[in-house]
Amino acid sequence: MIIVEANGARMPAIGFGTWDLPQERVQALVEHAIATGYRHVDTAQMYKNEREVGAGIKGSGVKRDDIFLTTKIWPDQFRSHELMRAADERLKLLGVDAVDLLLLHWPAKDVPLAETIEALNAIRESGKARHIGVSNFTAAMVDEAVRLSAAPLVTNQVEYHPYLSQTKVMTALRRHGMALTAYCPIARGKVLGDPVIGAVAEAHGRSATQVTLRWLVQQEGVVAIPRSSNEARITENLGVFDFALSDAEMSRISALGSPTGRLVNGAFAPAWDA
Repeated sequence: MIIVEANGARMPAIGFGTWDLPQERVQALVEHAIATGYRHVDTAQMYKNEREVGAGIKGSGVKRDDIFLTTKIWPDQFRSHELMRAADERLKLLGVDAVDLLLLHWPAKDVPLAETIEALNAIRESGKARHIGVSNFTAAMVDEAVRLSAAPLVTNQVEYHPYLSQTKVMTALRRHGMALTAYCPIARGKVLGDPVIGAVAEAHGRSATQVTLRWLVQQEGVVAIPRSSNEARITENLGVFDFALSDAEMSRISALGSPTGRLVNGAFAPAWDA
């Protein structure tokens, strides 16, 4: 397992994403992922599955300190007192004393970032979150968040896959020593039919998904959090650490990307980097 180090945090490069999993299966799927070898689990307030994720971690039999646990708070809770209360609720639902990483899930349009970052720092100082960061922030928003934060920010969790160029965000993150955590890393299955990725996969005797995840984690400071409700695919997604892509293969896959390849773009989204 590759470990990505960023501003004091040590994050396993492949995490188990839990967005949109069938709630009645979340606990068992988390237990399976951990039994397979995952040591990084990602959830969020908005996913409404933190209780099941926490039960899965506890039921796995693996020590809590050996699991890197991330959760996120929704922007309607970004006022200072609301963020503090929401953090307490996350811990209660997860059944833990602290999370390893607490993120702001999306930028808020009606709460000053300074107020939210100050509260996020207070949560870290209280010991309820070992590390803090952001999600779905543009490059300029990352710069502003870093400027406002007394504590180092660890990551920006954003959509990232072969069809979406994130050059501006990546440049900002590297400037600040932060990691990029990639959600939708296989572009909701689009990579499965891609001839470029398919050719690379055939050359390595691997699946298109494995090649795509390898392309991600082979980049400096990138973590990927694929999600699946299929146990075989969950296991497959972790099998990316015993082969490597050549520079030419990395470039061929990177060439598929553009700033317009975004899949997630709700009304609450910011004005993305072009």
